[in-house]
This record gives sequence, C-alpha cells and structure tokens, in this order.
Amino acid sequence: MIKVQDSSQGVTFAVKVHPRAKKNAITGELGDALKVSLTTPPVEGRANEACTEFFANLLKVPRSSVTIASGQASRNKVIRVAGVSREYVIDRLRG
Repeated sequence: MIKVQDSSQGVTFAVKVHPRAKKNAITGELGDALKVSLTTPPVEGRANEACTEFFANLLKVPRSSVTIASGQASRNKVIRVAGVSREYVIDRLRG
C-alpha cells in the first residue's frame, strides 16, 4: 500500500505520472507511489493541471484543495490534499 501521510498543511502521497496515456486512471502501485496515467502531454504544465484535476475529481474535493507539493517538472510527484483526513484519502484511493 502507498504511504499516505498527515501534515499540518494536508494529506500527502507520492505518484508516478505516465503522460500521453489512453485514459486517465490509477494503473497500480510502484513502491510506495501510485502509478497514474494521464491523457495530456507534459507540455506547459498541462499534465500537472490534469493531475490535480484528476485527484480533485477522484477525492471529491475542490480543485483548489489539491496541489503538487513537489515534482512539478518530474514524473515523480508528491500530491497534497487540504481539508480531508488521511483515512478519507485512503478510502477514496482504494475505492
């Protein structure tokens, strides 16, 4: 299972992004990170926007609650979600 951590700024977890995929989906786990496929290319920040939008929809939170804490220019990213509990995030990622 991936490592989901609580902090004062929100809940964080690691993802490995695969851009230019056929569909937006969680495709598995790689170590302690989620593997996420996104249809958008990694050009001009579009994949980052798609990533935050994907997790906002999945976790049913406002898009402004989801940020990329680190890894803006990398496939390996840390996602931060504000205003939710660690248990809620784990539940939604499993479901």
